[in-house]
Amino acid sequence: MARTGYTLPVFVVAAAKAALMHLREKIESQLSVEIDLLPEKAEIPISQVAALDAQSALAVTLSDPGDNLDLTRNTPIWAWVRLSERRSQALILEAGEGLGKTASGEAAIYNYARRLFDANLLPLIPPEQTATVSIILPEGRQLAKRTSNEAFGILEGLSLLGTSGISQPLSAADHLEEFRLSLHDKVKVCPNLVFCIGSNGMQVAQRLGIPESAIVQTGNWIGALLVEAGLYQANSILLLGYQGKLIKLAGGIFNTSSHLADAKLEIISAAVVAVGGDLQAVQAVLDAKTADAAHKKLIELGLAESVFRILAEKISHKATAYVQKYANVPLKVGTVLFDRKGEIISQDSQAKELLDETSSYSWRNR
Repeated sequence: MARTGYTLPVFVVAAAKAALMHLREKIESQLSVEIDLLPEKAEIPISQVAALDAQSALAVTLSDPGDNLDLTRNTPIWAWVRLSERRSQALILEAGEGLGKTASGEAAIYNYARRLFDANLLPLIPPEQTATVSIILPEGRQLAKRTSNEAFGILEGLSLLGTSGISQPLSAADHLEEFRLSLHDKVKVCPNLVFCIGSNGMQVAQRLGIPESAIVQTGNWIGALLVEAGLYQANSILLLGYQGKLIKLAGGIFNTSSHLADAKLEIISAAVVAVGGDLQAVQAVLDAKTADAAHKKLIELGLAESVFRILAEKISHKATAYVQKYANVPLKVGTVLFDRKGEIISQDSQAKELLDETSSYSWRNR
């Protein structure tokens, strides 16, 4: 059975809490701290903690995402905590080396991580003092080069992103069963579902106001879960995902793991031909290093809108045919494609209708 772990914000908060407890309680060693994950609890091991002077301490822990394929595994996390006279805020969070910053210079610490900090540190800060936490990820800048952070406007390091403290091993094959069970539970309540491909899909869904009761995560098993939805009599499925992942369906690839198949550029190229693009446009796509780079090139050539509209339509058509073939049931499917920044770049003719159906059904049945 795949082993779950914890997301990066949990370890950052654990290190900060250990340093603050060390300052407050003058404990010589802090082997672990309990973290409120909202609502679960977790015991997080601490590698080292030490006072630097009477008002500051440094704690270190190591990231453990479980069996997930996560590049932050065993990366060191440092939290430097200083106490000072109370200012306007009881808790101040700063981006040290390796923690990313937004284009405006703010620390890349998002909602769930800030809630974790508040829940775990605020009760420990004396009323007359402010705690300033500098988060340092010594390997963060290097690791960030292997992510798409810069495409999302996060510079110089990793971000503290996520909606949960539990790091589920979404890349492990036996986790498919958990997706199936979630699908079975949700289709009973909301027959108009939204399949979110990846954590980015979740963020876009939340921004669009899609209720959580309608959202199903799929990992890479889109085909298997589409068939399950058909067998469990779902009315419709809206596919919501990053274009570089979801367009694989337009080529008949229904397990989107790059370890199994990756024909993104070839699929985009075929769509360029279908809308009347010339050989130079096709070659420009094939020469692109990423699907995002191909999209940007097609914008320059004035072809992006027509190419990705035909791809969205083809994804929905292929998905509907796939369910008909393996479940022998009709299923309405719509598709919304977005780029690395989470901006919607195309949708097919059914997408808006399905979004409206999902939202209205969920509101009626609250």
